[in-house]
Amino acid sequence: MPWLWLAGAIALEVFATTSLKFSEGFTRLIPSIAVVVGYSGAFYALSQALAQGMALGVAYGTWAAIGVALVAIIGALFLGESLTWVQVGGIALVIAGVMALEMGGRH
Repeated sequence: MPWLWLAGAIALEVFATTSLKFSEGFTRLIPSIAVVVGYSGAFYALSQALAQGMALGVAYGTWAAIGVALVAIIGALFLGESLTWVQVGGIALVIAGVMALEMGGRH
């Protein structure tokens, strides 16, 4: 169950970060509200994953790595932002690092 909470935290964080782009420096009301609601929900969901026994390093590392990857992909596919092969490689290295963190913690 903690992985479901973590998945929700990731989805809400990606939603909030994407909304941040549309808030135009918090000058647009609806996207600004979406940012606050999304980040609040993301932190609540992350706290629930931690409360159910997920290790902090694994939870935060997974949250951050998948969030970065998804936001970069959304930016490239839907917002006209560039994504170079060097950036793709960096994202892959971050994800590999999180996987190493997860696998290294198993007994």
